Amino acid sequence: MSTDPGVDDAVRDLLLLMPRMVGRAKRIPVPEELQSLALAPRHLSLLAYLLFDGPLTVNDLAARLEVAPTTVSLMVGELSGKGILERREDPTDRRRRIVSITDAQRPSISAWLSRGATAWRRALEPLTPGQRQLVVDTLRAYEAAAAEPDAGTDAEADAGADAGTEADPDADPDVSTP
Repeated sequence: MSTDPGVDDAVRDLLLLMPRMVGRAKRIPVPEELQSLALAPRHLSLLAYLLFDGPLTVNDLAARLEVAPTTVSLMVGELSGKGILERREDPTDRRRRIVSITDAQRPSISAWLSRGATAWRRALEPLTPGQRQLVVDTLRAYEAAAAEPDAGTDAEADAGADAGTEADPDADPDVSTP
């Protein structure tokens, strides 16, 4: 990447980088003791919140995950049944339930998530707080824009697709092109 890329250069660099990042994240091995539990990517964010932020209510998790409380409740029920999560009565309000990772699974979950956390920490530590916030804000803006129904209608993206630069879904993420 050049030291002062234009928008098009930066877009090209990121389009080439993102598949490699996703590929590397997907190859982080699930600890052996968790492999039989069939954890899906949707579980990763929920587990990350509970690991890094501590026990939370279903409503707190739903707000952070930006999904309906019923969705979180179903995931919590599924993971509770597998012995990964536990629900306890909130000592301050007996009507509420607090969700946490079980003590038995905490070391495995921590080991699983620590590789990604360590990589992000290494990448973000040299930055100023403002620069770190810019990185996070930029990634959030990208995710939001990519989720828009018309995200793929940009004329330049269409021109690239016409030029035969579409990614091969079966290609190795380390060598695929956008």
